[in-house]
Amino acid sequence: MRCVIARFPFELTKSGVLDSMKGVKPEEITGESVTIGRRHYPVKQVGQVITRQDRRDFTAGEVIRALTKLGFICRRLPLTPAPLPASDPLRHASALLGASTGAWPRIRTNASRHPNG
Repeated sequence: MRCVIARFPFELTKSGVLDSMKGVKPEEITGESVTIGRRHYPVKQVGQVITRQDRRDFTAGEVIRALTKLGFICRRLPLTPAPLPASDPLRHASALLGASTGAWPRIRTNASRHPNG
């Protein structure tokens, strides 16, 4: 199958990708991934191996599009944000209001300066 990755045309086949990735140890997955054989690889790692280009030269989307057309299963990043650490409601509300410790600011009063005092 002919595809364009980083403005360069490539003729990719499923068997060619399998052969290229044979013996390659998967890196830690921190983003998009692809399943090749029984292993899960980061998409950028696979793109670098099959195109012999620097990872900064192509996007994960370009590689995902090509690998999906070849029949590989690709997984994108989850869109949900990570859960916030558990804390008590008072500290959470204080943090939203901008207070760093959760305590109210102390107001100084001086009775001798009061006009009626």
